[in-house]
Amino acid sequence: MDTARIRERIHQYICLTRLDRPIGIYLLLWPTLWALWIAGDGKPDLGIVAIFVAGVVLMRSAGCVINDFADRHIDPHVARTRNRPIACGKVTPREALLLFAVLCLLAFGLVLMLNRLTLYLSFGAVALAALYPFMKRYTNLPQVVLGAAFGWAVPMAFAAITGGVPREAWLLFVATVLWTTAYDTMYGMVDREDDLKIGVKSTAILFGESDRLIIGILQALALGALALAGAAASLDGYYYFGLALAAGLALYQQYLIRDRQPEACFKAFLNNQWFGAAVFSGIVLAYLAGAG
Repeated sequence: MDTARIRERIHQYICLTRLDRPIGIYLLLWPTLWALWIAGDGKPDLGIVAIFVAGVVLMRSAGCVINDFADRHIDPHVARTRNRPIACGKVTPREALLLFAVLCLLAFGLVLMLNRLTLYLSFGAVALAALYPFMKRYTNLPQVVLGAAFGWAVPMAFAAITGGVPREAWLLFVATVLWTTAYDTMYGMVDREDDLKIGVKSTAILFGESDRLIIGILQALALGALALAGAAASLDGYYYFGLALAAGLALYQQYLIRDRQPEACFKAFLNNQWFGAAVFSGIVLAYLAGAG
């Protein structure tokens, strides 16, 4: 195989794993960092942080691969996805499954460096990552499953650092599920017309004309769960300043989706990386100020 073909294969695998579109990495990374900093009282073990950051990249990449495998018969019929590597025949389904297995094995190798409870919890992470892509065929709530998949890093982070999963961990998990459901509904609003035509299910379709209201409720509940988690972890005013910034971003996202225009809904979805960053900045500042 010549150099040009090798470069082309690498490019297709990068597209398949979405490493060229890191928004999913950020959205999975922020709750992981929230959990690591709170579990470590503002000073988490940097080795464990490095393991989780690498794990986030690997598992998000694996999730994208299995998602495209599951949607290989759907993506060619959706304008936004018809040029994905499997959909357009540049990567075979067999290659995708092999890549998914390799990425999961690499992530499992990282988990083997952590304690036994974290190892046990990692099986739930793999199960949720593999299950999510198929849910859009059977339930109108695949976004909730995605939220659980993204949120599962939270109890794993607490288990890795503290050896247990305390109340604040589950509150952060719930907050992540609610937040993910909200922003992935915005994402679903981009494809709603195509999804209706081909029979794909989503919360964007389920919520219908109430989509903006329900997204707002989910955002408010997520912020409430984050506030409760902060109280359980004895975080101070800086943390709540971070939540106030996140609330402002949620209001901005509501403004963006007001007319349900696909481009604006996608922009609102992307804006959630700053929501996650705002919460994390509040956590960091609170511990720097001596909270906990």
